[in-house]
Amino acid sequence: MNTLTCGFIGLGLIGGSIAKAVRAAVPDARLISYDTNPASLQLAYDEHIIDEPRRSIDDAFASCDYIFLCAPVSYNEANLLALKKYLSPRTILTDVGSVKTGIHRQAEALGLNDRFIGGHPMTGSERFGYANSNASLLENAYYILTPSESVPQEMLERYRSLVRSLGAIPLVLGYEEHDYVTAAISHLPHVIAASLVNLVRSSDTEKGIMKMIAAGGFKDITRIASSSPDMWQQICLSNTDNIVSLLKDYIRSLDDVLDSLDSRSADTLYRFFDSARSYRETLADISSGPLKAEYVFTADIEDKPGAIAAIASLLAAHDVSIKNIGINHNREFAEGALRIEFYDRDSIDRAIGIMSEQGYKLHTK
Repeated sequence: MNTLTCGFIGLGLIGGSIAKAVRAAVPDARLISYDTNPASLQLAYDEHIIDEPRRSIDDAFASCDYIFLCAPVSYNEANLLALKKYLSPRTILTDVGSVKTGIHRQAEALGLNDRFIGGHPMTGSERFGYANSNASLLENAYYILTPSESVPQEMLERYRSLVRSLGAIPLVLGYEEHDYVTAAISHLPHVIAASLVNLVRSSDTEKGIMKMIAAGGFKDITRIASSSPDMWQQICLSNTDNIVSLLKDYIRSLDDVLDSLDSRSADTLYRFFDSARSYRETLADISSGPLKAEYVFTADIEDKPGAIAAIASLLAAHDVSIKNIGINHNREFAEGALRIEFYDRDSIDRAIGIMSEQGYKLHTK
């Protein structure tokens, strides 16, 4: 059986996470990478993730079964041009961007449609760079595949199988459908979250009372506003038409709410909140998106010296790492005085078991 060979053009957060996931799933795979940052390549090599760090896109990539385009979107056209002469007939060419129309059109213009399958792992982190990459970012995350029409079914099935082996959930969509869907559930929410944060910033009192007590619902719905402004600027400029269309729909819906408030229409307001509540409760409890799930629960604790230290010591004794811990001062929408955040699902599950056994009352929603 031939050794799996994967090439990576760009080795940042997502490229590095995929490379680490491939290494974990297929330990004897051969991984080749080019990145403009020599430090990232050296670190990946030292960690035995990458077998061949390259200083340029060259004939080393000719042996690849998969080549992942993981550099910033603005570099895709040049990288595709450089790769074209090295692609073998069985190479699957893919990318990791959250907008697909542009890269599909570039692949078509270069005559690469018969091997290009767009890829979008719906995961991420507020951090960036290879140093923050982690194979666990892909676990149970949707990984959308957008095959060009001329891609053989065998290639698509091969890629789908690889995605499953990495712990992700493959979902096949047309690239135009993908861009419309992600505009609604990812891109527009980032615009809305950022605008809401800016509204509070500009509306706050001189004493900063809004900022001081902001928590609960406000922090929950605006967490994604902490994402990279550079990345979201590029996404908005790449998927502009879909975002504009949906934003106009959203503005019309806000106008309807405004009319209901002006007219004191109790029934209309009730239906507005009730329909949202009903639909929200049908959403799966799975995190997919540019920010990974928060693994958080809150706990009831007594207000006495050593209470927080006791919990930290208890979890440390069981080798459970805490990512963040703090007092939940605003509990309008959240129960529990102590908020504890963990790095992954395994850690929070173990912490829940350990603290429950010790009699702590926990709130996981």
